[in-house]
Amino acid sequence: MGAEHLIINREASQAALILGLQPAALIDHVARVDWSLLDQIPGERGGSIPVAIEELEHILSEVKTHILDEPSPIKTIAGGSVTNTIRGLSVGFGVPCGLIGAYGDDQQGQLFVSNMQFSGVDVSRLRMKRGPTGQCVCLVDASGNRTMRPCLSNAVKIQADELIAEDVKGSKWLVLRFGMFNFEVIQAAIRIAKQEGLSVSMDLASFEMVRNFRTPLLQLLESGDVDLCFANEDEAAELVRGEENADSEAALEFLAKRCQWAVVTLGPNGCIAKHGKEIVKVPAIGEAKAIDATGAGDLFASGFLYGLVKGLSLEECCKVGSCSGGSVIRSLGGEVTPENWQWMRKQMQIRGLPIPDTRT
Repeated sequence: MGAEHLIINREASQAALILGLQPAALIDHVARVDWSLLDQIPGERGGSIPVAIEELEHILSEVKTHILDEPSPIKTIAGGSVTNTIRGLSVGFGVPCGLIGAYGDDQQGQLFVSNMQFSGVDVSRLRMKRGPTGQCVCLVDASGNRTMRPCLSNAVKIQADELIAEDVKGSKWLVLRFGMFNFEVIQAAIRIAKQEGLSVSMDLASFEMVRNFRTPLLQLLESGDVDLCFANEDEAAELVRGEENADSEAALEFLAKRCQWAVVTLGPNGCIAKHGKEIVKVPAIGEAKAIDATGAGDLFASGFLYGLVKGLSLEECCKVGSCSGGSVIRSLGGEVTPENWQWMRKQMQIRGLPIPDTRT
């Protein structure tokens, strides 16, 4: 099946305007839980710390006794930050997208591929490999904040030397997420993308990732090969920690010196962005009630990238991002429901933004 996937729709795959690099396919197990479970789990609440498969299975078994008012306890879907962004672009904005990466020859791998195909994402660049598919437990508290515990240590993933120019030919953007686990793959993908004339968008992943691997992150940013960078306020704070004015504005300036577009999302306070000399601040959408913050930044990126490929202004890109980011937090998990896509389109209409032509 893996070989078929590399051949299927290769012509169609050329048309993918935006490609996501998800080196290891990931399945999310999302559940709303009470605080007592979060107190039992090692690591800071609200962050993302890798765990072994035994720990992941233990957390999943505990979840069932700590569920908050959900009729179905655990929602299992294709996950990963880049996957969420690409699926959002495909389903919610009708942008032709594809994914580059690998998935395991197990039930989770099949679930990942079928979810992506159903979402209209080109999967011809996904390689099937022998071994397990990555998994992540996403625990959401009563306030909608999420704590993630990914298990990727033994998951199959694409290797740097497996990436080829053919993977990115004809596309305009490569979307990726910073991570030490995949650093060589990220470097190789950026090198190939730049050779083929693609722009590169990078998300800073988590405040722990910025804190623990600041040197390689700076190496990527200083290269000038990252055209667009997204950071949330926690990641932004880590980026400029120790500087005189270590706030979101300082982080925005820091990123804007190294990237063409810099965006810092501020949760309920909206976002700030800079391109060239232009700086904009856009409020969040007040009508967005947060059930689960999972995917808010990922879907913000979907909207912002849609704005860029449509040629919208910086402020409009941020507004579309706020609409799409607001749509995903209204239900559980990083996948937007059809009702919430309708809600997003209504918000875009109110703000005079171009409505995407989609099948949702």
